[in-house]
Formats: sequence, structure tokens, C-alpha cells
Amino acid sequence: MDIKSEQSMEQSILETAERLFLEKGFALTSTTEIAREVGCNQALVHYYFRTKDNLFNTIFEQKFRLFFQHVFELGNLDNLSFTDKLKHIIESHFDMLKANPRLPLLIISEFSRRPEQVDVLKEKLQGIPQKLFEKLNDQLNTEIAAGKIRQITLLDLLFSALSVNISLFLLIPIISQAMSINEAQQGFLIEHRKQEHVTFILNSLRA
Repeated sequence: MDIKSEQSMEQSILETAERLFLEKGFALTSTTEIAREVGCNQALVHYYFRTKDNLFNTIFEQKFRLFFQHVFELGNLDNLSFTDKLKHIIESHFDMLKANPRLPLLIISEFSRRPEQVDVLKEKLQGIPQKLFEKLNDQLNTEIAAGKIRQITLLDLLFSALSVNISLFLLIPIISQAMSINEAQQGFLIEHRKQEHVTFILNSLRA
């Protein structure tokens, strides 16, 4: 198998495993099923990723790294205000969840069942979140000292901002079914909530 074919097979395994993990959860997904869906043998899945845990962790690492790398575009937005940078973070997180609406439930269920996975992910991300927090924390403190933003910690601020996004995607299937919201209406609601979340968080910062 040439390098291009190997990369294609590895990507196919990742994409198939991600879909099955999101549909069925970690425990109910087997490497045998992943291999069958991909059209390869189970030994090939183990060749690339060794264990189901490693495969699962690779998928999570990619998702989180993509998010943080997108947020790190803040380095190219130094002329924007702190609130515009915060808006960028909220919208980036929202867009990631929109593209992966089942991800929050999988994260909650798997990290609750296996809390040690948080440490594994933290090690793989190699301090990216900490670097982001340090930079934003300095900017936040500058805004607070200038009287532009009320006294609040960066942890509280990010917890509130990310929580409203996650809550929507956890609740939207239930709300849609209970209120008989069709797919088009659901899409409109999601886009509407994106702007509402930004407005809600920015209004909460008023001094």
C-alpha cells in the first residue's frame, strides 16, 4: 500500500469511527464494526491505531485542536476589541458544535465514565488552552481596569459563553420533537440562537 493509499485508509477509519462513536457511543462501538463499515479487516484498524481508546482519543484531539487553532486566529485580530475577540470565540465554538451536534453528549457521557481521558486530551493538546487563557486573561483585566467590563474572571466568562452553546445542542433534538419543529425551522432557530448567545454574553459584561 503506497503512502497516499495509507493516508486514505487511515482517514476512512477515522471518519467511520467518528460516525459510529457519535451514533452509538464508545462502549457500543467495536473495532470489528468499524472495520466492516470501512471495508477492511480488523487487523488494519489495530495497525493504524492499536486500540479503540487510541482511535477515540485521536478523534477527540483533532476536534479540539481544530477549534483551538481556529480561535488562535485571534493573533491576526489584534486590532479588534476584547468583545469582538470574545464574539469570535463564541461563534467559532458554536460553528464547531453545529458541524458536530452529537459531540457534546458524547463528551459528557465518555468523560463522566472515564474522567482520566481529560488528562489524556490535555496532554495531547500540549498547553494550547493555557496559552489562549493567558492572553485573553490579560486583555480582560485591562478592560476591567478601564471600567469597560464588570468584575468577572475569565473562567466564569468562558464557562457561561460555552455553556449556552452546548446547552442548545443538547436540547435542540428534544425541543424539535416536542414542538414538532421541522428541519428548516430547526436550521433557522439554530442560526437565530447563535446571534442571541453572542448578544446575551456581551450584555452580561456591562460594567
